[in-house]
Amino acid sequence: MIFFITVLRALAALLITNAHYVGVYPIEIIANGGLLGDVIFFGVSGFCLVNIKQGFFQWYRKRVIRIYPTVWLITTIYILLGFYSLKYWSLAEYYFYPTYYHFVGSIIVLYIAFYVVVKTKALLNNIPRLMVCLFIIELIIYIFIYDKSTYHIDTVREPMIRFLFFQSMLLGAYFRINKERFMNSNRIMNWIALLLTFIAYFGSKLTFVKFDQLSDYQIINQVILIGLLYFVFKSFAGIDTRLEKLPNKIKGIIAFVSSITLEIYMVQYVIIPKFSTIVFPLNWIVITFVIVLSAYLLHVISQAIIKSIERIINKKSNSRGYTI
Repeated sequence: MIFFITVLRALAALLITNAHYVGVYPIEIIANGGLLGDVIFFGVSGFCLVNIKQGFFQWYRKRVIRIYPTVWLITTIYILLGFYSLKYWSLAEYYFYPTYYHFVGSIIVLYIAFYVVVKTKALLNNIPRLMVCLFIIELIIYIFIYDKSTYHIDTVREPMIRFLFFQSMLLGAYFRINKERFMNSNRIMNWIALLLTFIAYFGSKLTFVKFDQLSDYQIINQVILIGLLYFVFKSFAGIDTRLEKLPNKIKGIIAFVSSITLEIYMVQYVIIPKFSTIVFPLNWIVITFVIVLSAYLLHVISQAIIKSIERIINKKSNSRGYTI
């Protein structure tokens, strides 16, 4: 794995988790950055998955196997412990679609579209144009259908957000295809642009939240966010060699967090409110420790289950003359 991608995956997990620390910090605005973490995560997914060698059903089955056992395990635990209720959600919704975790519901659909792009040479070679076309479609829906009475375009459970997530995957794929242009090309202007788009993104978000009369223009927030994601990739790709030279202990911590990002995302919903009433910063310390420990245990158990499932499928596949 290219190390700057490992760094971005860990950064995405931290941003998403931090955004859920509502009630933890003495100043609520600190609990922010979740959508930025989401788009980084989808961008990393696109970067990592662009070199598809398998047919669709084999490839998609592998993706499902890598995600759903973890979903099923943590969902079962939380239902048995009484944290998830069957009053409003059915078992099918919890276990299959959309699941309690918006990321899973989105990516399991977007995998299909992503596969089509990767396997269609004309699309794969023209990702920037494809992203523009997708934005035009989104803009038409936004103008004529979307409810613009209040600011809610960053609501992650709305179908509209999947335009943003898919464009993030495509941007990640674009960087993978053109990585030689960006790797270790460190320029100060990239970091200045990153800082400015970061300020513009959060500034626009706060503005739209505060002034409802500006909600007609809230799609600008998504445009800025894609620009921010572009400079996140460009800036971190530019210092990959420097990141590789970090002390081994620091690299080990980053790699550890990166390896359990999915599990961190899944365990935190129950843990955060359970300990948020403890005085700050003790609540932050306790919550973070419990999240990391729970995520690691979930990772170990779910990976054992996933490997068992893969062995069973491989045996059946090999007996029929093909592999997973």
